[in-house]
Amino acid sequence: MIKRLLAASLVVSVALAPASVPAQEGAPAPRPIPLAANTDVTQDPDNVLFLDLSNGRRVAIRLMPEWAPNHVERIKALTRQGFYDGVVFHRVIEDFMAQTGDPTGTGRGGSELPDLAAEFNAFPHVRGTVAMARAADENSANSQFFIVFYPRFSLDRRYTNFGRVIGGMDGVDAIERGEPPANPTRVLQASIAADGKPQRMPAPVVPTEITPLELGNSLAD
Repeated sequence: MIKRLLAASLVVSVALAPASVPAQEGAPAPRPIPLAANTDVTQDPDNVLFLDLSNGRRVAIRLMPEWAPNHVERIKALTRQGFYDGVVFHRVIEDFMAQTGDPTGTGRGGSELPDLAAEFNAFPHVRGTVAMARAADENSANSQFFIVFYPRFSLDRRYTNFGRVIGGMDGVDAIERGEPPANPTRVLQASIAADGKPQRMPAPVVPTEITPLELGNSLAD
């Protein structure tokens, strides 16, 4: 099934009211759902996702179970399985988003786990938003996700927003563009901060050995 984003137009601004659930009469008011992502990676490290990219950067993403609990659990489960290690960003559109999470690199693949029911929420698709990709069926998200370069509010309440980049956004900006890119950027390692895995760096480029010229017979008398 093709996990491609539906076409969307850019909207200039959006008014966002705090998300809440109507309280039953006599019941205590529900706790407000946070609108902002905590940028301190040392806080709640079990909900911080690291993506070590082949461009040498580590991207930190704050996962927000308050927004989309089932999607966050799926991302964490696949990450801890090593599912995302080595996967490319197969669809990267300038001024829009970078999409990854398909081990086939075609945009048609996913995990063996069942598709997820949508958890659309009120949080806008601003720069650094991380949301789940899906096919036309709203309940078809599985493993693929995308990171937004610039605001795309027309995606709000149509794609499940489950996190936000809180560090290394310049590494996201440096992801190779293309559909697919000629030389795609890879996720070398995905990990959860609480697991304490060191950053995985790209292998150094070894220069091609140059054989010294044999000049003995080429010198002029």
